[in-house]
Formats: sequence, structure tokens, C-alpha cells
Amino acid sequence: MKRTLWGFMLLLGLAVPAGAKMQVVATLPWIGSVLREIGGDKIQVTMLVKPSQDPHMIEAKPGMILAARKADALFFNGLDLEIGYVPLLIDSSRNPKIQPDKPGYFDCSRFVDPIEVPESVDRRQGDVHPLGNPHYHFSAPAVLKISEGMAQTLGQLDPAQAAWYQANAEAFAARLRAKQETWAVVPLQGKRFVAHHRMYEYLAKEYGFTISGYVEPKPGIPPSSGYIETLLKSMEQSKPDGILVSPYSSKKEAAYISAQTGVKVILLPHDVGAVPETGDYLAFINTVLEAVK
Repeated sequence: MKRTLWGFMLLLGLAVPAGAKMQVVATLPWIGSVLREIGGDKIQVTMLVKPSQDPHMIEAKPGMILAARKADALFFNGLDLEIGYVPLLIDSSRNPKIQPDKPGYFDCSRFVDPIEVPESVDRRQGDVHPLGNPHYHFSAPAVLKISEGMAQTLGQLDPAQAAWYQANAEAFAARLRAKQETWAVVPLQGKRFVAHHRMYEYLAKEYGFTISGYVEPKPGIPPSSGYIETLLKSMEQSKPDGILVSPYSSKKEAAYISAQTGVKVILLPHDVGAVPETGDYLAFINTVLEAVK
């Protein structure tokens, strides 16, 4: 009897109080954007990473720990993109609601089929992600699956509003599918690009273009002058349609390569809010595709 009562009290402690907004922490802007679509005014979203920041270079801050301590749920990208700070936040927060065995621990990547999973990893390969390429948010179908999982989890944490979350998720899915029909005719099949970082592979796979080279010789490693000269020679053969760079990446190498080859530099937002036209997830993908078409 005591064990049953204790379990009931624990469940009450993990549930969202009636009438209160659910406190949700999202690591990345795109995650926060989709959560707001589904949760509306029933949730309060705190985002840990700013749109202007490089998501690979984030460190835990006291304010992040405080946000995690108050959270009813933590939603993160996964595939070790946040390996440098999310485990520390979870441990330091001492918040039972966001521990790995609780509903408030939401790894978005569990709804994704990762690409570029290496057979082996060592530091000589650069900043390689052992669980696969983590930049799947460029894939609208992947985000659609994640949004469905978000609605289920929010409903589990806040049963009184479960129907609300489900209805919002369905409305978001309908808008996203309608946009996908428009995006499907964007003329990208057969195009070639050089990218600064291995960030756009899901987008390339989905829309049929090729990334024929990288400004970085290895992920996270700045290029040497010798490597740049080798890249210039390869671009003479591949004849790319553009050089893809993110707002936070170094622009000087891309500018030099562009000056030497005449290939234009294309600024692609890496996340929601990275440029003014990307206020939500649908606008983000739309802006990306408009830039590369």
C-alpha cells in the first residue's frame, strides 16, 4: 500500500499542475519553433542556443542549468550534437523530470534514420559524429515525424491538453505537407555545390543535388592554403553552382575561392532565426531552397 501511494505521489510530482504553462527547454531554435507550433500558449519554451551561434561550439552556462532545473521537459537534437553540454545540464539540474528514463527527456533523433554513420571514428578524421550526421533538421519529412512524437509527449506530460497538442500537430503537418508539394518542384536535381561544412547532406539527398567538395578538409578543421589550391583544381572539373556557407562560418575562404573561380557564395541559414526571413521552421526551409535553386 505504501509503495502504491509513493508511486502515485511521484507521478503527481512529475505532472504539470492544472492551469500552469508547461515549462519546456529546447536546445536549438528549430526545435523551439516546432514546439511552439504544437504547444501554442499552453507551453513556455526556453531555447538554449541562439540562432547566431555555432551549434557545435556550445558550452553549459549557469542560466542553462537553471532552465533545466525548472523544466517539465527537455527537447534536444541528439546524435551527439549537444554532447558537450546536455549531459552536464541534466546531471547538474538534479531534475527528475528530464532524466533519460522519463518522458521529459526527448531526443529528437530517435525519430530519424541517420545518414553518414561512420564505421569507425578517431580524432584524425576531424569533428566526426559517431552516431551519424546530426543536421537532419534540413529534412522536412524527418521533422514531420518528430513533430508527431512531440505532440504525443506533450500530451503525456499534460493529459488535460492532449487533444490540443494533437490538433496543433495535425495542423502543422498539413501546412508542412502543403509546402512540400511546392518545394518538390524546386529545380535542384543535378546541381552541384561546394559546402563549407558537412551540414546540407540531408537536403541534398532529398532534392537530388550533389555536394562535390568542402571548404573544410575535415569537419571542424580550417583549410590550409595547400588544401584550398587542391579544392580549386577539383572545382575546375566539377563546375559547382555555388559555395554554401552558414551565417556563423568563416567567410574569407569562401570569398577567396569565389574570387578565383567565379563561383558565387550562397549564404544558407543553418537554423530558424539565423536570418530575418526565417522566423519559423517552414520559413526556414523555404528560405534555404529559394537560396539554392
